[in-house]
Amino acid sequence: MAPNRSAIEGRKYVLPSTSESNNQIHCQYCNKPYSSRGIRSHEQSCLRRREKKKDDDDFAALAAQAVEEQIRKKDARRKRKRLLKGQTNTSSHVVSDPLQDHTENVPDDFIAGPSFETGSDMVDAMSADSDSSMASHGPTPPTLSSLAAVPSVHSDLDTFKTEYHPHSGRATSIETFSAFGRKQDQQPPIVDEEPWQPFSCRADFEFAELAHNAALNKDHTDELLRLIWRIADGQAKLTFKSHRDVSSAWDRVAGQMTPFKKHTITVRHKREDLPFDVYTRPLWDWALDLLHDPLLAPHFVWDAQRLYKHDGTHFERFFHEPWTADRWWNVQSSLPENGVPFAFMLYADKTHLSSAGTVKAYPVFARCGNLPVHIRNTDGLGGGRMVGWLPIVPEDSEQDGKLTYVNLKRIVWHEGFLKLLETIILYAQTGYAYLCYDGIVRWLYAFILLLSADYEEQCVMALIRGTNCHCPCPICLVPSDKLYDNASTYPIRSPEDAQACVELWNRDKKAGEEALKKRGLRPVMNVFWRIPNSNPHETISQDHLHVYHIGEWGKHLFGELKRHAAALGRSAEKKIDDQFAAFTRWRNLNHFDRVTNITYSDGNKLRDISKQILYTAHNVLTRTDDEAGYALLRCIASYLHIDMYVSLDVHTTSTIEAGKAEVLKFQTHLEEYMAIIDETDPDVTKNWNFPKMHASKHIFDDIIAKGAARNFSTRPNEKQHGPIKRWYLRQTNRKDIASQILELDHKSFVAEFIRSRIVFLDEERHKLTLSREELEEEDDDDEPFEAHLHIGSPLRNLTSLVQVEEDNRSNRAFDQFRKKLATFLNHFLPSHHIPLPDGIRWLKLSPQDQVHEHRYLKVHYESTTTWKLATDYLRCSPSFHGHERRDCALIRTQDKDGNDRNIFVKLLFVFKHTVGERTLDLALVLPMDASPRRRLLDRDLRLTRLCARPAASSEFITLHSIIRGALLVPDFDNHGDYFLVDYVDTDMFLRVQRNLI
Repeated sequence: MAPNRSAIEGRKYVLPSTSESNNQIHCQYCNKPYSSRGIRSHEQSCLRRREKKKDDDDFAALAAQAVEEQIRKKDARRKRKRLLKGQTNTSSHVVSDPLQDHTENVPDDFIAGPSFETGSDMVDAMSADSDSSMASHGPTPPTLSSLAAVPSVHSDLDTFKTEYHPHSGRATSIETFSAFGRKQDQQPPIVDEEPWQPFSCRADFEFAELAHNAALNKDHTDELLRLIWRIADGQAKLTFKSHRDVSSAWDRVAGQMTPFKKHTITVRHKREDLPFDVYTRPLWDWALDLLHDPLLAPHFVWDAQRLYKHDGTHFERFFHEPWTADRWWNVQSSLPENGVPFAFMLYADKTHLSSAGTVKAYPVFARCGNLPVHIRNTDGLGGGRMVGWLPIVPEDSEQDGKLTYVNLKRIVWHEGFLKLLETIILYAQTGYAYLCYDGIVRWLYAFILLLSADYEEQCVMALIRGTNCHCPCPICLVPSDKLYDNASTYPIRSPEDAQACVELWNRDKKAGEEALKKRGLRPVMNVFWRIPNSNPHETISQDHLHVYHIGEWGKHLFGELKRHAAALGRSAEKKIDDQFAAFTRWRNLNHFDRVTNITYSDGNKLRDISKQILYTAHNVLTRTDDEAGYALLRCIASYLHIDMYVSLDVHTTSTIEAGKAEVLKFQTHLEEYMAIIDETDPDVTKNWNFPKMHASKHIFDDIIAKGAARNFSTRPNEKQHGPIKRWYLRQTNRKDIASQILELDHKSFVAEFIRSRIVFLDEERHKLTLSREELEEEDDDDEPFEAHLHIGSPLRNLTSLVQVEEDNRSNRAFDQFRKKLATFLNHFLPSHHIPLPDGIRWLKLSPQDQVHEHRYLKVHYESTTTWKLATDYLRCSPSFHGHERRDCALIRTQDKDGNDRNIFVKLLFVFKHTVGERTLDLALVLPMDASPRRRLLDRDLRLTRLCARPAASSEFITLHSIIRGALLVPDFDNHGDYFLVDYVDTDMFLRVQRNLI
């Protein structure tokens, strides 16, 4: 069981005893013996600590009293609000007993905000002050700057239905947009006033944490401490004086969390017993660490849910967290009525610790599926944690490749993994009674929700023979020569069939080997067969990173594209590289100066190359110059659509069906490409029958079963290899590295535990310093959206209008800047009921009137993917990190007939201008709504082509007409034409697919 950290017993530790000598004197304050030479210094420090402790105790008492008073007042306010709401609220209709609470297990992070397009919140907010009051209350002239009228909304649009698992005893509920996702009021966790214990004080903990995170060795730690003591000499609350003190403190706190245990397993091979060491953090004890944590307890979700959103005509189901998907529902259906699933997510992968690749590690990481993704996929409290260190069978040049030696490696892996799973096997069968945070005793049944791994590890987990066997898929029995054919469906593997084959092999080696070989299996008992609801063929998940970004794209499609470019000559490669260098820069999108002659292994960089490749290669691999290369670009366009559908954080049944349909389109394009290659270049022997090509057959089924792909992505886990490598290089002696690295990992675990409590304490103390109004404002979560935009990076000085025109004399977009601005203001202000100053009827601007240029915009918008707040960061600067940035945006306007219309614009000049007492947020933009000449290329590669107006046609807009940012890249062969990069994020992708632009 996990170590007990009862709040009643407190944290206890015993300091080593010390013997007294004849030259020692007892301190008059603490009665401890000290040397006569140092007693005076100690008594002064002791007195200061004693006075500080008294002050701390007095402060803690006052703080506790204040907290109790705040809680009492807050509870009283909530009771009044609920009473008032019970008398007047008619917006929510619940299909059950009205006294029953139906919000218990809705995740905190899934709170949808109001729509800018459909609600009046933004218009009301903008009418409060500044130029944000642009809501039209009368006829609006047909100008680009006009805000669109608020469209009418179906009465059932944005209505949500939640269907709970029958075992939960909770009735189906239907809620409005504003009510969906709200959690019931909860009693705040008890504040631990000294969360750093058993460190002597907070400063001790923070120094030990810093030394650990900075990977300081013994000499560095001693030197840093000497420096601190020379400077502070007792004035700071730091008690460490040597590395031994820091190590002793870590030793005292080690018992705070479940430590690692060492096991030795013995495997027989060729009449010899081979020992292997396995290190595990007992999995159920780690789970209890999470369950006992008061900061995590409110976030656990137990019951399966089916979620629906009304789309204007009917309720459509959507998937995001694991408990909203089918596998959780099915597992809970198999349990007793009072049982709930406790879901483990496991990841295992070998990694190289040394640059030469000779030193390897095989860590296992665990995450808890009952916690929401914003906690689960982090590295901190409640996030991924190393729970195992598996043995690696040494390479043997004489034995490698032999069937018996390969089977030995599989046996060692599963025997080692059994040691990790031992503590949950019993509770997976019998359940574990636990008093949860909400006061309900639940029976928790452990199970493996999913296994996250690359294909190599999937073969080990499923015990199949790999790429060259008859059936290389760990999920189904697809033949090895049909892996690219995702239009066909093959039987799903089952543990019962695999067990029968292994048992046959144990009785009859020849017949058993034939049966195993036919199915691509190995004669080894699978450890996951021991755990109910943990079928390895169901738990293994297709990884977005390795299947698509590194695999299908990085190793295959991108490699083919570079081969075609090289065949066209160095000038073709240089053109692609030059166009990559000229590609429009965008936040969180890697920029490349060249790609054709560099090999990338970073999945994130490969992903970003794929998002840019169509726009930089379409005029190189043309239909006339390279027919096969052009067909390959069509394959890449289809691949990008699949990648974007897989990337969605919230899936609906319609996006899943669209993704499955795109998989079949990709296969059609691939077959066309292969046919052209056979005709034009028969010597090419590229084989498209590889397992990762087949993964698209299963990935959307994985999403239906386990939620969004980020739930089973290896990305969060592979990041955790970084600290292991740093510890090996900086803090070990390169001998017996497992025990050293695991000790360092445990320090990180304990440090995160203590740090989370210190952060919580600081937040609670900060609340005590706030006024009642400020506290209510911080607690008010009725408005999840903040202001629509923030304008920043102002220049130090204001600029006159004549100076703006002079500075941009060579740019025709700034011609008659003052005159255009005056015309815009004289139409814009009256149309939005903003009076002109001093009662004048026509506003005239003088050359000396001033504007205040800004070069940064932060725009908030409602994501079409998650229905939550998303943010774009836009730049309008002549030099941002040494490069000109004139970002683009999608804005809301009206055409000449007064119809709502969205268009793209390029930001040329962002500024504030004051008219009378009102300050307006404005921009000079270049509209991208000229009619472009449509091309066959656009249809084949599914590109959205835009055309800029002439520079002299620039116009002014209010910044509050911006919907969101947009990434546009020039068509390098057609001046004035641009392409919309809809692969930049899932929101823009769905807007294009749904014709919302």
